[in-house]
Amino acid sequence: MKPKVYITRRIPEPGISLIKESCDVTIHPHDEPPAHEEIMGHIRDKDALLCLLSDRIDREIMDAGPGLKVISTFSVGFEHIDVAAATKRGIYIGYTPGILTEATADLAFSLLLGTARRITEAERFLRGRRWKTAFSPNLLLGTSVWGAALGIIGLGRIGKAVARRAKGFNMKVLYTKRSPLPRDEEANLGVEYRPLEELLEQSDFVSLHTPLTDETRHLMNEARLRLMKPTAILINTARGPVMDEAALIRALQEKRIGGAGLDVFEKEPVDATNPLFQLDNVVLLPHLGSATIQARSKMAEVAALNLLAVLHGEVPPCWLNPEVESIRPLAHARMP
Repeated sequence: MKPKVYITRRIPEPGISLIKESCDVTIHPHDEPPAHEEIMGHIRDKDALLCLLSDRIDREIMDAGPGLKVISTFSVGFEHIDVAAATKRGIYIGYTPGILTEATADLAFSLLLGTARRITEAERFLRGRRWKTAFSPNLLLGTSVWGAALGIIGLGRIGKAVARRAKGFNMKVLYTKRSPLPRDEEANLGVEYRPLEELLEQSDFVSLHTPLTDETRHLMNEARLRLMKPTAILINTARGPVMDEAALIRALQEKRIGGAGLDVFEKEPVDATNPLFQLDNVVLLPHLGSATIQARSKMAEVAALNLLAVLHGEVPPCWLNPEVESIRPLAHARMP
């Protein structure tokens, strides 16, 4: 009998084809995420689950699927999964780190450039047939990126990739993280450490690249936003709740900062009544950080291989909880 797998959304190829080669697959057919109760209903007789960041995978779902051996998430983030509960139940957790680094860094820098030069605002101006004068010296003036100071909060893989791009624009790159880099690595990257408050005061652009934890939730709050220059631009391609969105909206409305470029939000999808939609000094994207054909295809492949490896009794390429092997050895997870 083939292993049974539930997939909460149709992911790009080759992910689904790889799984279908050796498993019976049920796929949620809609773009909207399945309800919590729907996942519980489908998981009852399944051996494996492939989920997305928008799916809340808690102990209730795990208990509804007593045969679950592996949960593979199509994401680098895993805050949507109760990893401790999964480990306790002998469920392996796979994820897709590293793959989306360059794509997300591209998008972060695109937001930086687009917000600085008011690209989307200018396009709306032109599409609205409002361009009446061939050249106007004061029309839609932006701010220079070349030679400006960029502050990076969280210098992991994506933060470092953004720093490399910034050097091509002759930017002074400041960073903050829990533990400063060794001096030789700082020199190689061309970055300078600053405590968070100093970084906010000195940066023309601030880009968020920290994971979401209890410590980083609302890291960018009212007080820290007030430390930024009145012309500074905030970029967030990390996690929405790293910002206090209400405080950011107030700062933008009152023009206490120059603008913001956002790919992530506290609540996704964004409610139609969100005041951000009324602001010209913000560029908004619908969580597209990894949205390149190359990155998403590779994510799908790795998510599939993580799942299949466990079902075959093999070590998955990328897994979160190696301690689970002491509870359910891989040999016991292998399907006949």
